[in-house]
Amino acid sequence: MKYMGKLSNNSFSNILTVSQVNRYIKEKMSKDLILTNIWVRGEISNFKNHSSGHMYFTLKDENSLIKCVMFRTYNSYLRFNPENGMKVIIRGYISVFERDGQYQLYAEEMQSDGIGNLHIAFEQLKKKLADEGLFDLAYKKKIPYLPRSIGVVTSSTGSVIRDIINILNRRFYNSVIKIFPVKVQGESASGEISHAIEKLNESGCVDVIILARGGGSLEELWPFNEEIVARSIFKSKIPVISAIGHETDYTIADFVADLRAPTPSAAAELVMPEKLALKSRINELTLRLVNSLLSNIRQKRDRLYKVMDSAAFRQPYDKIYQERMKLDILSKDLRKSMLSRYDRERSKLCLLIGKLDALSPLNILSRGYCIIKSENTGNIVKSVNDVDVGNNLEIQLKDGRLYCVVNDKSS
Repeated sequence: MKYMGKLSNNSFSNILTVSQVNRYIKEKMSKDLILTNIWVRGEISNFKNHSSGHMYFTLKDENSLIKCVMFRTYNSYLRFNPENGMKVIIRGYISVFERDGQYQLYAEEMQSDGIGNLHIAFEQLKKKLADEGLFDLAYKKKIPYLPRSIGVVTSSTGSVIRDIINILNRRFYNSVIKIFPVKVQGESASGEISHAIEKLNESGCVDVIILARGGGSLEELWPFNEEIVARSIFKSKIPVISAIGHETDYTIADFVADLRAPTPSAAAELVMPEKLALKSRINELTLRLVNSLLSNIRQKRDRLYKVMDSAAFRQPYDKIYQERMKLDILSKDLRKSMLSRYDRERSKLCLLIGKLDALSPLNILSRGYCIIKSENTGNIVKSVNDVDVGNNLEIQLKDGRLYCVVNDKSS
């Protein structure tokens, strides 16, 4: 170990405070050309979006990490929401936070590493709105078949509005078109588009809205991927047809709209049927209706003639007379059958009466017999042993009863 010796009085004049050291290092870094404007690639971790609007996170790779901060002034321009695990490229500068003596990256710009910022923002908003149900078919409104008035939200210049007007005039030359001119590109475009949809709903002057724009890059079509436009379409009480870009272009507005048209020209064809085809269809249906009515009349007339030629129509009472005669015959047969049944049953009854009379005890009594009962027991006397001398007897004859006393008995 090398001996440093004693400190001299001059040495104390060079002693710095901690704050001075941190400030000195910060000044050194601020003069470094590389550190004052640097691009850094890495993966986000420990991400925190503070209530103040500032973002604090760590940027790391396989071997190292660096603390980062992105103030609200800069992160408000982000097209996507940073998340843990996202690989990004950040532009900013390296400086020292004097209080903690910690150097960190002050981010001023952030891009996705591998996937464009706009693409990430598109997918994030698409997932968010899908989870909220803004794309559900249950909320899709039916497009009117023959709208009285059509609202077109698009740029007042360019070929899109001319194509829509030409096609609508060609298909239905007296259709009512109301144009709401807006910007379809740039930062203020999304606000104007949303405002136009809201105003058309407030006025209620159209039956359907066409939201149209020609083709372009993702950046040029971006106003139709803004959340404010998506929510305005979803809240619209008037059906909205999106006709943005070419057939292969898809925007958030396409998913929220009640109907997507591949192109603005296709939207004009979808919203309004062709007048000549409609008139032709009406004439065809009218002819079919007339022919059907005439055919039905002919069928009914032939059926009427057939009925008029029938015997039932010419002699309507003949059937009644025939049935009346049948009724008389049946009535006569019924009476005859009843009398015959009566005679049979009467003969049977007389036979049974004769048999019953032959077995009747009254008939036996008329031949001189009698029935003797003991008044003491109430039993019929069949033997001299059934009574004793002095018993009272009841003797039933054919024409009355005798009451006697037994004076004597013999056997």
